[in-house]
Amino acid sequence: MSTKYVYNFDEGNKTMRDILGGKGANLAEMTNMGINVPYGFSVTTEACIRYYKEDKKLWDTLNEEITSHIKDLEKHNGKTFGNNEDPLLVSVRSGAPISMPGMMDTILNLGLNDVAVKGLENKTENKRFAYDSYRRFIQMFADVAMGLDKNKFEEVLTAKKEEKGVKTDHDLDAEDFVDVVEKYKKVYKELAGVEFPQDPRKQLDLAISAVFSSWNNPRAILYRKLNEIDDKMGTAVNVQTMVFGNMGETSGTGVAFSRNPATGENVLYGEYLMNAQGEDVVAGVRTPEPISHLHELMPEVYDEFYNTAQTLEKHYKDMQDMEFTIQEGKLFLLQTRNGKRTAQAAVQVAVDMVEEGLVDEKEALLRVNPQDLDGLLHPTFTAEAVKNAQSLTKGLAASPGAAVGKIAFSAPEAAKRAKDGEVVVLVREETSPEDLEGMVSAVGILTARGGMTSHAAVVARGMGKCCVSGASDIHVNEFEHTLRVGDVVLTSEDTISIDGSTGEIYAGALATQPPQMHGAFGKFMQWVDKYRDMKVRTNADTPRDAKQALEFGAEGIGLCRTEHMFFADDRIFQVRKMILASDLETRQAALDKILPMQEEDFYQIYKLMEERPVTVRLLDPPLHEFLPKGEKEISDLALDLKMLPARVKERIAELQEVNPMLGFRGLRLGVIYPEISKMQARAIMQAAIRLNKEGVNVVPEIMIPLSSDVHELDYVKNIVREEIEKVFEEQGMEIKYLLGTMIEIPRAAITADEIAQVTDFFSFGTNDLTQMTFGLSRDDAGKFLPAYIEKDIFEKDPFQVLDQKGVGFLVETAVEKGRKTNPALHLGICGEHGGEPNTVKYLYNVGLDYVSCSPFRIPIAKLAAAQAAIEKNK
Repeated sequence: MSTKYVYNFDEGNKTMRDILGGKGANLAEMTNMGINVPYGFSVTTEACIRYYKEDKKLWDTLNEEITSHIKDLEKHNGKTFGNNEDPLLVSVRSGAPISMPGMMDTILNLGLNDVAVKGLENKTENKRFAYDSYRRFIQMFADVAMGLDKNKFEEVLTAKKEEKGVKTDHDLDAEDFVDVVEKYKKVYKELAGVEFPQDPRKQLDLAISAVFSSWNNPRAILYRKLNEIDDKMGTAVNVQTMVFGNMGETSGTGVAFSRNPATGENVLYGEYLMNAQGEDVVAGVRTPEPISHLHELMPEVYDEFYNTAQTLEKHYKDMQDMEFTIQEGKLFLLQTRNGKRTAQAAVQVAVDMVEEGLVDEKEALLRVNPQDLDGLLHPTFTAEAVKNAQSLTKGLAASPGAAVGKIAFSAPEAAKRAKDGEVVVLVREETSPEDLEGMVSAVGILTARGGMTSHAAVVARGMGKCCVSGASDIHVNEFEHTLRVGDVVLTSEDTISIDGSTGEIYAGALATQPPQMHGAFGKFMQWVDKYRDMKVRTNADTPRDAKQALEFGAEGIGLCRTEHMFFADDRIFQVRKMILASDLETRQAALDKILPMQEEDFYQIYKLMEERPVTVRLLDPPLHEFLPKGEKEISDLALDLKMLPARVKERIAELQEVNPMLGFRGLRLGVIYPEISKMQARAIMQAAIRLNKEGVNVVPEIMIPLSSDVHELDYVKNIVREEIEKVFEEQGMEIKYLLGTMIEIPRAAITADEIAQVTDFFSFGTNDLTQMTFGLSRDDAGKFLPAYIEKDIFEKDPFQVLDQKGVGFLVETAVEKGRKTNPALHLGICGEHGGEPNTVKYLYNVGLDYVSCSPFRIPIAKLAAAQAAIEKNK
């Protein structure tokens, strides 16, 4: 049986998104629900995949299917495609299985030509409408189907508006558009080398091919990479009867959400324009009206749309993003999909829908992308900073949060400056899909034009990035690199602060504050904890970090890096003396001064964490990292050590290593300088006993790093244990403690069955395990890894997302072998992968007890763990 490549809307349903694409499946679903959808058909994603195998050509049997479905379309509408007296016009749109808003291309009014436009004029008795539609079609077709420079067409339109002394397209009359059409055709011939095509079927074939080709345009590829969408899915093409919002003042077009996509508030939210086509709303050509105003202008249409929105939301059990057109007072739905929303809105909608009985708690948790919570965990401006700041102007609060940075006036500039280490805010007249790279690189986005559903607003919300759009009082000169508000002129050297929650724009840098975790977010996280059975700890080295982590719900510390404590100004001098000491007596004297400092550090962290587990890692990095480089520091050190500065420099040179990451570090320090391990073990245990004497049941977890062999681990473990026994004897008190190791060397994972017999826990240090498994230095790989990702050599950066095939195999091996010889073995991860959702879900299924991550990743890791548990139990 031959493959069916084309489906009429009434032949499909919402379950067929893999072949009809999300848009086509939902158009089919709405058609079958009896909602007023302009009739059409979808060319499948499978056709797109075959299109590339056919050298980007539409093959004969596909053309025959399309012809058959055009006849169905003609029959349904009572019009003929290609008829010049009463032409059937269509739109051609993309529709991937997973929504990719604004990433691919659309063509409207297809089927018009020099004769048909006159037929449309006569049929509608509306010359302005006919030629407005034709000029739009020529420009879209030239851009999308032929890849011609759309700016050349914009220049014609701008010149016409200047000639007439008007500001918008809306102010041009019929004869103006007749003139624009003629000039557009000349531009088309000049750029394409041929006349504008007059055969509607040729137009359609080129348009379908263009949509298929848009699947692999640069911005679509980048969007898929950012959102982890499979390149092999392909896009469907939706061919749909045109309905017109530009037929006069009883016609219009709009975009609306069934709930507020910025806050989650349960109110109809969106914008519309009268006498306009769909692209006008998102392009910011004119300032749209809020959807609530439609109730005053056309109450019956508003009520119908409101009821339709409610019906669709209940049907899909999710917030809907809808496109609609009003043609001479009649409402048509052009699209519905689950709406993109900010993290704040995602959580609010999830909680509200549980309370409304639309979904249960588990479904609500699965609805929220863990990574999206990042949008809730960013700072806002302090009340005092806002009170004392002078607002330059105000735009639309398109995507919440606060952003402070220097101004970048183009996407390439933003990307380059961000790569060079600058923090930038992208400022544009308006953004387009071509700006995606710059939007990703910037900390915030500000546009002079566009509404709440403009490209900038929608994309920023999807990224969880601060955005202020439609700030009409700002004048952006992208060529001179200036932003003007009244008499104030800012350049790329100036810093601005934008508030995506209020729309306020400020000159200079405003102070920010951490996010507040309460309300719907608090309830949502209670559900997360209810269904989660994997613990989430934090990586924290100071009481400040630990306090922040507790506010985010940390259940302990999975990695306290003691070396970070050594760099404090009040102790680095003693640390350097300890390292450079030429004899045990001098080294021990320095360690004796460091001991009380370390003990107080641990005491404060234990006190803050109360009885939650805290894993303290013994000194890990190479010693030379602590040594001075400046002449004054070297001179001061030499004086104290009673050494010549030249000898200190010699000693520093002696400690340098060819490959320090594989050199004298970790437990190797404990083997050669056991006094260092003893000091740290004593500091940890004395701090813990102090707390236990105060009534806080602290169970210290001491982690020995960089083990590769059971014998070296056992050697250092015995040194640590002997020192602990001395402390117990001195203090007249014994407490429970755990001794474990960090699995970060491949050999440790392979021999985990041996190592597990002499240790209480494993913590996987996947940063080092990744670099040792791949043979990549994470400090230097940035020079070439981006190219590996870009060239699809690596699907993901292995330092950001755990490599399950290689590094994951080692983790699984260590888990299996370790628990075989030590069934009571505790297992966790403390590498940066511990806060990456895909990795968390993978490690849950591998059998780890906990993950540990940076404080701001804790809610993300918690939600990923809850989702993993729910999905496993399903």
